[in-house]
Amino acid sequence: MKYLRRLLFLSILGVGVALGWIYRGPLIDLCQKHFGASGTPVVQPKPDPQRYQQLIAELKRERETLAKRYASARTAKEISNVINESQWLLENMLPEMMRCWLGTPWGFHGTCETPGSGEIACGYFVSTILRDASFKVERFRLARQPSQRIIRTFVPKKEMHIRTRLNYEGFLAQVIERGPGIRIVGLDKHVAFLVVTEEKEVRFIHSSGASPYCVVDEDQSNASSLKNSHYRVTGNLTRNPEIIHGWLTGADWPTYQPAS
Repeated sequence: MKYLRRLLFLSILGVGVALGWIYRGPLIDLCQKHFGASGTPVVQPKPDPQRYQQLIAELKRERETLAKRYASARTAKEISNVINESQWLLENMLPEMMRCWLGTPWGFHGTCETPGSGEIACGYFVSTILRDASFKVERFRLARQPSQRIIRTFVPKKEMHIRTRLNYEGFLAQVIERGPGIRIVGLDKHVAFLVVTEEKEVRFIHSSGASPYCVVDEDQSNASSLKNSHYRVTGNLTRNPEIIHGWLTGADWPTYQPAS
């Protein structure tokens, strides 16, 4: 009997080791979510609604000032200067606005409008940030669209980059090669922001439907949803002069619907 118990224990141990080896990738990702490289627990940031409202007001003021300069610009250089300043402003302030949401719980039907006030789904995170950054979007309708339609609302089809079954390293290389900017990225069943800096740093900011089930800001090595997706579509919001023109002039952004 003692021999059988020992044999059973060794069999269970062997199965556990085998499963651990097979699923080592997801297990490593899970551990890195909850414990840093040093092995210490990761403390999730708290939502900051007060800072968020300050950033909304600041961006609104800056946009209005730039819009007046844009309307009075008479030369190509003057127009180009305003476009470039607008790009710089959005690329600096949008990530700060996104980070005010860090720690806000994810929910499949989450529609909260301010950081930490409830749950928020991935599509609503994207549409709410854009609305509060003075893009005149249909927040509810846009949030419920497939990711490709969300991107197509802003970006011409020829400027959308769709990749299927491309390895993660190849995808990152292509994104970095195409230059900096704030992108919307669509995955198999997800939509998020992809921030690429002048220093070629890539940040994946999204309301995550996987652990830790909240809004997170991940670097490229920890962005497991982005890494594991078979489908990725991106569109650059801030490096398209037509999008900047629409933002400066207060254009409406009707949610894209394909022709029937």
